[in-house]
Amino acid sequence: MPYTAVATSTTPVLIIYLLDVSGSMSQMLGDRRRVEIVSDALQEIATEMVARSTKGELVSPRYRLAVYAYESQVHDVLGGIRTIDQFVRDGVPEFAPRGGTNTAAAFLAAENLLQQELPYMAGHPAPLICHMTDGEYQGDDPTPIVQRIMSLGTQDGGVLVENIFISDKLLRHPVEDVYGWPGIVSENELANDYARTLLRMSSPIPDSYLSEMQEFGYNLQSGAPMMFPAQTKELIRMAFTMSGATPVA
Repeated sequence: MPYTAVATSTTPVLIIYLLDVSGSMSQMLGDRRRVEIVSDALQEIATEMVARSTKGELVSPRYRLAVYAYESQVHDVLGGIRTIDQFVRDGVPEFAPRGGTNTAAAFLAAENLLQQELPYMAGHPAPLICHMTDGEYQGDDPTPIVQRIMSLGTQDGGVLVENIFISDKLLRHPVEDVYGWPGIVSENELANDYARTLLRMSSPIPDSYLSEMQEFGYNLQSGAPMMFPAQTKELIRMAFTMSGATPVA
Protein backbone atom coordinates (compact mmCIF):
# COMPACT_ATOMS: atom_id res chain seq x y z
CA MET A 1 0.00 0.00 0.00
CA PRO A 2 1.47 3.40 -0.92
CA TYR A 3 2.01 6.29 1.47
CA THR A 4 2.94 4.17 4.46
CA ALA A 5 6.56 5.29 4.92
CA VAL A 6 7.04 7.15 8.20
CA ALA A 7 8.95 10.36 8.77
CA THR A 8 12.03 9.85 10.91
CA SER A 9 15.20 11.80 11.60
CA THR A 10 16.98 9.82 8.86
CA THR A 11 14.00 9.76 6.43
CA PRO A 12 12.28 13.12 6.96
CA VAL A 13 9.35 14.23 4.87
CA LEU A 14 9.70 17.28 2.62
CA ILE A 15 6.76 19.70 2.70
CA ILE A 16 6.67 22.61 0.27
CA TYR A 17 4.29 25.46 1.02
CA LEU A 18 3.19 27.63 -1.91
CA LEU A 19 1.43 30.67 -0.46
CA ASP A 20 -0.44 33.20 -2.55
CA VAL A 21 0.38 36.65 -1.12
CA SER A 22 -1.26 38.68 -3.89
CA GLY A 23 -2.99 41.93 -3.01
CA SER A 24 -6.34 40.29 -2.25
CA MET A 25 -4.79 38.45 0.73
CA SER A 26 -4.98 41.76 2.62
CA GLN A 27 -8.79 41.49 2.64
CA MET A 28 -10.58 40.63 5.86
CA LEU A 29 -11.90 37.20 6.82
CA GLY A 30 -13.98 37.79 9.90
CA ASP A 31 -12.00 40.12 12.16
CA ARG A 32 -8.54 39.52 10.68
CA ARG A 33 -6.74 39.83 7.37
CA ARG A 34 -6.54 36.64 5.34
CA VAL A 35 -2.74 36.70 5.34
CA GLU A 36 -2.66 36.91 9.15
CA ILE A 37 -4.95 33.89 9.51
CA VAL A 38 -2.73 31.89 7.15
CA SER A 39 0.39 32.89 9.11
CA ASP A 40 -1.26 31.78 12.36
CA ALA A 41 -2.32 28.44 10.85
CA LEU A 42 1.20 27.84 9.54
CA GLN A 43 2.64 28.59 12.98
CA GLU A 44 0.15 26.22 14.63
CA ILE A 45 0.94 23.26 12.37
CA ALA A 46 4.68 23.91 12.68
CA THR A 47 4.31 23.78 16.46
CA GLU A 48 2.38 20.53 16.12
CA MET A 49 5.14 19.12 13.89
CA VAL A 50 7.65 19.93 16.61
CA ALA A 51 5.50 18.13 19.17
CA ARG A 52 5.32 15.07 16.90
CA SER A 53 9.11 15.20 16.48
CA THR A 54 10.05 15.56 20.14
CA LYS A 55 11.27 12.78 22.40
CA GLY A 56 12.26 14.04 25.82
CA GLU A 57 13.97 17.34 25.12
CA LEU A 58 15.32 16.36 21.70
CA VAL A 59 13.57 17.56 18.53
CA SER A 60 14.23 15.14 15.68
CA PRO A 61 14.33 16.64 12.16
CA ARG A 62 11.39 14.57 10.91
CA TYR A 63 10.03 17.42 8.80
CA ARG A 64 11.86 19.56 6.26
CA LEU A 65 10.05 22.67 5.04
CA ALA A 66 10.35 25.02 2.08
CA VAL A 67 8.13 28.09 1.75
CA TYR A 68 7.52 30.00 -1.47
CA ALA A 69 5.39 33.14 -1.30
CA TYR A 70 4.11 34.26 -4.66
CA GLU A 71 2.27 37.10 -6.33
CA SER A 72 3.44 38.23 -9.77
CA GLN A 73 6.87 36.95 -8.68
CA VAL A 74 7.93 33.95 -6.58
CA HIS A 75 9.96 34.43 -3.39
CA ASP A 76 11.93 31.71 -1.60
CA VAL A 77 10.97 32.84 1.89
CA LEU A 78 13.36 30.62 3.86
CA GLY A 79 16.26 30.76 1.42
CA GLY A 80 16.16 27.00 0.93
CA ILE A 81 14.92 24.06 2.97
CA ARG A 82 14.79 24.25 6.78
CA THR A 83 14.30 21.53 9.37
CA ILE A 84 11.23 21.94 11.54
CA ASP A 85 13.21 23.02 14.61
CA GLN A 86 14.99 25.69 12.57
CA PHE A 87 11.68 26.89 11.15
CA VAL A 88 10.00 27.24 14.55
CA ARG A 89 13.07 28.85 16.08
CA ASP A 90 13.11 31.57 13.40
CA GLY A 91 9.30 31.97 13.36
CA VAL A 92 6.86 32.40 10.50
CA PRO A 93 8.02 35.30 8.34
CA GLU A 94 5.80 38.32 7.83
CA PHE A 95 4.07 38.42 4.46
CA ALA A 96 3.27 41.66 2.63
CA PRO A 97 0.39 41.12 0.16
CA ARG A 98 0.76 42.80 -3.22
CA GLY A 99 0.63 42.14 -6.96
CA GLY A 100 -1.02 39.44 -9.05
CA THR A 101 -1.36 35.63 -8.88
CA ASN A 102 1.28 33.75 -10.91
CA THR A 103 0.39 30.26 -9.73
CA ALA A 104 2.24 28.50 -12.57
CA ALA A 105 5.55 30.13 -11.54
CA ALA A 106 5.05 28.97 -7.95
CA PHE A 107 4.51 25.34 -8.98
CA LEU A 108 7.47 25.57 -11.35
CA ALA A 109 9.66 26.61 -8.40
CA ALA A 110 8.37 23.61 -6.45
CA GLU A 111 9.06 21.28 -9.39
CA ASN A 112 12.64 22.54 -9.66
CA LEU A 113 13.21 21.98 -5.94
CA LEU A 114 11.78 18.46 -6.10
CA GLN A 115 13.99 17.53 -9.04
CA GLN A 116 17.00 18.59 -6.96
CA GLU A 117 15.92 16.76 -3.81
CA LEU A 118 14.27 13.52 -4.95
CA PRO A 119 17.49 11.72 -5.99
CA TYR A 120 18.50 11.82 -2.29
CA MET A 121 15.14 10.73 -0.86
CA ALA A 122 15.13 6.95 -1.24
CA GLY A 123 13.10 5.47 1.60
CA HIS A 124 11.54 8.79 2.54
CA PRO A 125 7.79 9.48 2.69
CA ALA A 126 6.37 11.01 -0.47
CA PRO A 127 6.83 14.81 -0.46
CA LEU A 128 3.78 17.04 -0.14
CA ILE A 129 3.03 20.42 -1.73
CA CYS A 130 0.52 22.55 0.16
CA HIS A 131 -0.80 25.30 -2.12
CA MET A 132 -2.90 28.09 -0.65
CA THR A 133 -4.59 30.73 -2.79
CA ASP A 134 -7.55 33.09 -2.65
CA GLY A 135 -8.03 33.77 -6.34
CA GLU A 136 -7.82 32.38 -9.83
CA TYR A 137 -4.40 32.22 -11.43
CA GLN A 138 -3.26 34.86 -13.88
CA GLY A 139 -1.10 33.96 -16.86
CA ASP A 140 -0.15 30.38 -17.67
CA ASP A 141 -2.31 27.43 -16.61
CA PRO A 142 -0.49 25.60 -13.77
CA THR A 143 -2.27 22.29 -14.45
CA PRO A 144 0.39 20.74 -16.77
CA ILE A 145 3.12 21.58 -14.24
CA VAL A 146 1.12 20.01 -11.40
CA GLN A 147 0.56 16.87 -13.47
CA ARG A 148 4.33 16.59 -14.02
CA ILE A 149 4.90 17.06 -10.29
CA MET A 150 2.41 14.30 -9.44
CA SER A 151 4.37 11.92 -11.68
CA LEU A 152 7.44 12.45 -9.47
CA GLY A 153 7.86 10.80 -6.09
CA THR A 154 9.64 8.25 -3.91
CA GLN A 155 9.07 4.52 -3.45
CA ASP A 156 6.32 5.57 -1.02
CA GLY A 157 4.22 7.14 -3.76
CA GLY A 158 3.82 10.13 -6.04
CA VAL A 159 4.22 13.68 -4.78
CA LEU A 160 1.04 14.73 -2.98
CA VAL A 161 -0.58 18.05 -3.89
CA GLU A 162 -3.01 19.78 -1.54
CA ASN A 163 -5.01 22.88 -2.48
CA ILE A 164 -6.51 25.38 -0.05
CA PHE A 165 -8.83 27.98 -1.57
CA ILE A 166 -9.76 30.91 0.68
CA SER A 167 -13.14 31.75 -0.78
CA ASP A 168 -16.85 31.21 -0.30
CA LYS A 169 -17.14 30.49 -4.03
CA LEU A 170 -15.61 26.99 -4.14
CA LEU A 171 -18.63 24.96 -3.02
CA ARG A 172 -22.32 25.40 -3.76
CA HIS A 173 -23.11 25.12 -0.04
CA PRO A 174 -20.98 26.18 2.95
CA VAL A 175 -19.40 23.68 5.33
CA GLU A 176 -21.44 23.91 8.54
CA ASP A 177 -19.62 21.30 10.66
CA VAL A 178 -15.86 21.23 10.14
CA TYR A 179 -15.30 18.10 12.23
CA GLY A 180 -18.15 16.18 10.61
CA TRP A 181 -17.40 17.28 7.04
CA PRO A 182 -16.49 14.27 4.83
CA GLY A 183 -14.56 16.35 2.33
CA ILE A 184 -15.54 16.89 -1.29
CA VAL A 185 -17.30 13.70 -2.32
CA SER A 186 -18.74 14.79 -5.68
CA GLU A 187 -17.77 17.21 -8.42
CA ASN A 188 -21.40 18.36 -8.33
CA GLU A 189 -20.62 20.15 -5.06
CA LEU A 190 -18.24 22.52 -6.85
CA ALA A 191 -19.52 25.97 -7.72
CA ASN A 192 -17.45 26.94 -10.77
CA ASP A 193 -14.88 25.94 -13.38
CA TYR A 194 -11.93 27.14 -11.30
CA ALA A 195 -13.01 24.83 -8.49
CA ARG A 196 -12.96 21.97 -10.99
CA THR A 197 -9.45 23.03 -12.10
CA LEU A 198 -8.26 22.86 -8.49
CA LEU A 199 -9.86 19.44 -8.13
CA ARG A 200 -7.79 18.13 -11.06
CA MET A 201 -4.72 19.54 -9.29
CA SER A 202 -5.45 17.78 -5.97
CA SER A 203 -4.30 14.34 -4.85
CA PRO A 204 -6.66 11.85 -3.15
CA ILE A 205 -6.08 11.77 0.60
CA PRO A 206 -4.03 8.65 1.47
CA ASP A 207 -5.53 6.39 4.14
CA SER A 208 -2.50 6.95 6.35
CA TYR A 209 -3.27 10.69 6.35
CA LEU A 210 -6.93 10.02 7.12
CA SER A 211 -5.88 8.09 10.22
CA GLU A 212 -3.75 11.00 11.41
CA MET A 213 -6.60 13.46 10.77
CA GLN A 214 -8.96 11.29 12.80
CA GLU A 215 -6.59 11.75 15.74
CA PHE A 216 -7.38 15.47 15.49
CA GLY A 217 -11.13 14.76 15.44
CA TYR A 218 -11.75 15.20 11.70
CA ASN A 219 -13.87 12.69 9.76
CA LEU A 220 -12.84 12.97 6.14
CA GLN A 221 -14.01 10.26 3.77
CA SER A 222 -11.62 7.81 2.14
CA GLY A 223 -10.82 8.94 -1.40
CA ALA A 224 -11.72 12.58 -0.81
CA PRO A 225 -9.37 15.02 -2.55
CA MET A 226 -6.75 17.09 -0.76
CA MET A 227 -8.80 20.18 -1.52
CA PHE A 228 -10.25 22.52 1.08
CA PRO A 229 -12.74 25.40 0.82
CA ALA A 230 -11.17 27.69 3.42
CA GLN A 231 -14.21 29.84 4.13
CA THR A 232 -13.47 30.16 7.86
CA LYS A 233 -10.53 30.17 10.27
CA GLU A 234 -11.51 26.65 11.36
CA LEU A 235 -11.36 25.29 7.80
CA ILE A 236 -7.97 26.96 7.24
CA ARG A 237 -6.69 25.34 10.42
CA MET A 238 -8.01 21.97 9.25
CA ALA A 239 -6.35 22.34 5.85
CA PHE A 240 -2.96 23.18 7.33
CA THR A 241 -3.33 20.27 9.77
CA MET A 242 -3.62 18.01 6.72
CA SER A 243 -0.31 19.33 5.40
CA GLY A 244 1.45 17.98 8.50
CA ALA A 245 -0.34 14.61 8.64
CA THR A 246 2.52 12.48 7.30
CA PRO A 247 2.84 9.40 9.57
CA VAL A 248 5.77 9.68 11.96
CA ALA A 249 7.74 7.01 13.80
